[in-house]
Amino acid sequence: MPKIASILFCIAFLCCNNVCAQKDSAIKKNKGIFKKADPAKKYNPRIATIRSAILPGWGQATNKKYWKIPVVYAALGTTAVIFFRNVKQFNDARYAYANAIDGDPSNDYLIPQPYWSVKDQPERIKSFRNDVRQNVDYTVLFFIAFWGLNIVDAAVDAHLKTFDVSDDLSLQVKPGYSQLAGTSGISLVLNIGRNHSK
Repeated sequence: MPKIASILFCIAFLCCNNVCAQKDSAIKKNKGIFKKADPAKKYNPRIATIRSAILPGWGQATNKKYWKIPVVYAALGTTAVIFFRNVKQFNDARYAYANAIDGDPSNDYLIPQPYWSVKDQPERIKSFRNDVRQNVDYTVLFFIAFWGLNIVDAAVDAHLKTFDVSDDLSLQVKPGYSQLAGTSGISLVLNIGRNHSK
């Protein structure tokens, strides 16, 4: 269950980023005139990356993507809560297993529930303890992966902040003449900017 929750948070984080990427980077029209991004105000990917590595969400705040901060903390917070729950279960199972195999019946009252009902089957307690220990390792890996995704998201977002996705980008198929080959044919023409010929 913790693995599925962590995977779902990862997928949601990536999907939200892709859905809003085009909206955030589109050029806005003001009275029919295109407003270009101010070249003096460039986003520095290095600063956003370092800030996200130091404190999750700081790089997103640097890129002015404040809506991503709760997503980052939801992913990290969920894995942290699952980690502490698994550590508690591991400690309880380890304690119950130690009391179940010590051979002293006077220590049986020290075995907590739900292990009391299977105190005569210490191998079941040991198996559960090992499973929970594995879950602790997985939650640590998921926490590190989400922290890394936070850093990658801040770096990529800062790189793409000034990326132009306006309507002036066009790919056209045109008939043309190749002077190099001396033949006529069809060519793909990619026009970038408003100053291209129609």
